[in-house]
Amino acid sequence: MDAREWDERYTDAGYVWGAAANEVVVELTTSLPAGRAVDIGCGEGRNAVFLATRGWLVEGIDFSQVALDKAAELARPSPQSVIERLTWTCADLATADFGSGLDLALIVYIHLPPEQRRGLLRRAQDALAPGGALLMLGHHSRNIAEGVGGPQDPSILFSPKDIEAELDPSMTVDLARDLGRETADGTAIDALVFARKR
Repeated sequence: MDAREWDERYTDAGYVWGAAANEVVVELTTSLPAGRAVDIGCGEGRNAVFLATRGWLVEGIDFSQVALDKAAELARPSPQSVIERLTWTCADLATADFGSGLDLALIVYIHLPPEQRRGLLRRAQDALAPGGALLMLGHHSRNIAEGVGGPQDPSILFSPKDIEAELDPSMTVDLARDLGRETADGTAIDALVFARKR
């Protein structure tokens, strides 16, 4: 899909993925000391806004300007100090600059062909400061046969083992697991990897 297709998808008044942050993101980041973060493929900004309310400086990057406009709107009721901690950048994830010295990189439900995924992972890891964390969460390769929803193209899905194998040796894996996620249509199967840069 291209940016125009996602722009169309995000034109609804409501939030496609909801306004509340992803539960796994909340669980794994709440205990982290606030620092600098990038939300790669941030969509309508729910995770980025959550982090900013926790004191993080966050750049949300997405290739849909419609999604980013909605992200800014989602943040608008927040205190000015929260809004000032957020930056929204419209860019192609394949070429976007994630900066350097980051304390956290989120890649949440971003599904790319393996070569592009490996490139994205490499650039996200390179952007981390020593001790920085990478949180990758997405639809598991098992989900097509055993779960519900999500992309139906097996080539863009992954398992925790796939991501572990693609990580740089400088990364230490804290968590790598399959997760069940309850939806209105049944249980979806997700893949989670949480790792830190040595």
